[in-house]
Amino acid sequence: MRQVAHRVNAQSRREFLTRAGGGCGALALSYLLGRDAGMLGASKARAAADDAAISPLAPQEPHYDATAKAVIWIFIDGGPSQIDLFDPKPLLNKLAGQPLPAGIERAFTPMGVSDNPILGCRRKWKRHGDSGLWMSDWLPRMAEHADDLCVIRSCWANGLNHVGSVCQMNTGSILAGRPSLGAWVTYGLGSENQDLPAFAVLLDKPDEPPGGPRNWGAGFMPATYQGTRLRSDGAPILHLATPKGVSQEQQRRKLDLLAELNRQHAAGRDADELEARIASYELAYRMQAAAPEAVELAQETDETKRLYGLDNKATAEMGRSCLLARRLVERGVRFVQVYCGSGSKWDAHANLESNHSGLCRASDQPVAALLADLKRRGMLDETLVIWGGEFGRTPMSEKGNGRDHNPYGFTMLLAGGGAKGGRTIGQTDEVGLHAIENRVHVHDLHATVLHLMGMDHEGLTYLHNGLDETATTTEGGRIVEDVYT
Repeated sequence: MRQVAHRVNAQSRREFLTRAGGGCGALALSYLLGRDAGMLGASKARAAADDAAISPLAPQEPHYDATAKAVIWIFIDGGPSQIDLFDPKPLLNKLAGQPLPAGIERAFTPMGVSDNPILGCRRKWKRHGDSGLWMSDWLPRMAEHADDLCVIRSCWANGLNHVGSVCQMNTGSILAGRPSLGAWVTYGLGSENQDLPAFAVLLDKPDEPPGGPRNWGAGFMPATYQGTRLRSDGAPILHLATPKGVSQEQQRRKLDLLAELNRQHAAGRDADELEARIASYELAYRMQAAAPEAVELAQETDETKRLYGLDNKATAEMGRSCLLARRLVERGVRFVQVYCGSGSKWDAHANLESNHSGLCRASDQPVAALLADLKRRGMLDETLVIWGGEFGRTPMSEKGNGRDHNPYGFTMLLAGGGAKGGRTIGQTDEVGLHAIENRVHVHDLHATVLHLMGMDHEGLTYLHNGLDETATTTEGGRIVEDVYT
């Protein structure tokens, strides 16, 4: 295992000497930094000859050998009902209409403590694959890939409402201001493709998830590491195209002049944000040619389009997002987040049956197609696919035919990228309210994802306000070894 190194903010020699004040102290510190340079394989460096900055998105060595090179996260926005999809609880139908059994702690919901009666499950359950993995009839196409799925039934989180909970599932905290997991991965590993964003975000609806762009933001890191929202129709990135009447040569000269002026301004200053802006201009210039090709789904065969359901109105929107995610990862994009039901569409406080039936119908085939397509292209082994939202749903009813938020015990799926398929990890209580065995917090999930990507979640740090910040915050996190052993 390579020695884990703390990440540091890169700075030019001029900035270093200015801050150190010159003299013997600066020389001594320079010597010490040089001595340790071999240990800082994951850190950013400056080009020594001319102070030209190495791209902040240049590929970086992981801490140790990785099983996953890229992540595709299908974010189920609004909270899917785990007890109607992956976590069967026969007792629900026996106790339907009755209060929670004695000994099971009542749940705190956004409206307070819930004493609502239990709502039965109308789904049909069946074991699938050689592993006998339980799944309901709402996801028949995904069930065909049961032996590729690692089902974590014992997840839990801290938030009760969507804004805080979506934020925590993405950033590790219910409070805004921290980098998203995609930003941490981008910061730690860079990108294999310098002509596309390292971290891309796709929404299947015009609505944004609760909290909006902060869910794929860079927090206290430079903006270089934040996610870039791409569109599957029309211009992939708004305001990217070169204005009419401006040639590529003119655009190149304009950017070169702007970069030179910015670097002159940055000389002798702490200008991380300005340098991030320079890098973003350069990336935008390169993307003007690369991004349109990446999202050009017409290049795909008719068979592939049918596989993803592009020929069906119900599945076409999610199908385009999943197919685009595969194309991006295929081109070296490191982290792709696909929102399914953007704008909390899975939030079934009422009419659970019609809500989940429609959303499952829209997403089941595209997600199954993504798994099949990655597998047949030899990409699934190195691509970690995540399926899950900010929390699950309660076994108690709400409004007679819906379910409330449940952060106490819910399900997340992993596939590929080193995650062992055909297995179930952890369990909830007899009605699916609380995780009771092998409990997996959001921080544990993030630590495990980083581990599969070859990064130590405690060794991957960013210096902020004098503190070595980590993706799992000061509350820590554990690697869920059952996922891959």
